[in-house]
Amino acid sequence: MNKLSAIKRSKTDLLANIRSNGMVPAVVYGARVENTMLSVPSVAFTKLLKEVGETGTIVLEISEQDKNTKIDALIHDIQFDPIKGFPIHVDFLAVDMDKPIEVTVPLEFIEISQAEKNGLGVLVKALHEVEIKALPKDIPHTLQVNLSSLNTLEDQIHVKDIILPKGIEMLTDKDEVVALVSETKEEQEETPAVDLSSIEVEKKGKKEETES
Repeated sequence: MNKLSAIKRSKTDLLANIRSNGMVPAVVYGARVENTMLSVPSVAFTKLLKEVGETGTIVLEISEQDKNTKIDALIHDIQFDPIKGFPIHVDFLAVDMDKPIEVTVPLEFIEISQAEKNGLGVLVKALHEVEIKALPKDIPHTLQVNLSSLNTLEDQIHVKDIILPKGIEMLTDKDEVVALVSETKEEQEETPAVDLSSIEVEKKGKKEETES
């Protein structure tokens, strides 16, 4: 299992100082753990995030004075710098490895929709994540959605069509639409209708004025 070292911090520690020292302020809470404020190495955390995402279980190795504590956890929430994009705060959720938990898992779209490829319409991804229930060790990084079944404009992919690994329970409504191909409608400029009767009346009136 992936490991990440962490240091316990106090409320008096300045967040700016923590970040300037190459660390990311964090907190862990959840199963059998009191809310604990931490600092984790920025580089190590960024590398770990790419490997496990927000669904992979990790081991937090927390150093505190004369003792070390190990906690099984998920990367539960991340705040990023809005300009530079690096993590500025992390929430870890402590989990019991023997008890199922409810989590949100992103969808990964694979293959090609023939309906879109043939120019029948535009692919619409109605869902980008689903909620599941599973043991922490069984939580997948992503769930795949195969778009190759979208051959016509009538075809749709629903949540019930997603193939689940063993031990995974789907919590999202199974009839909810995941993806479809929507017909492309060309915009046509409307030309205002010409009232010919008014033109004829106008011409007739001018003729009568001339004769008089």
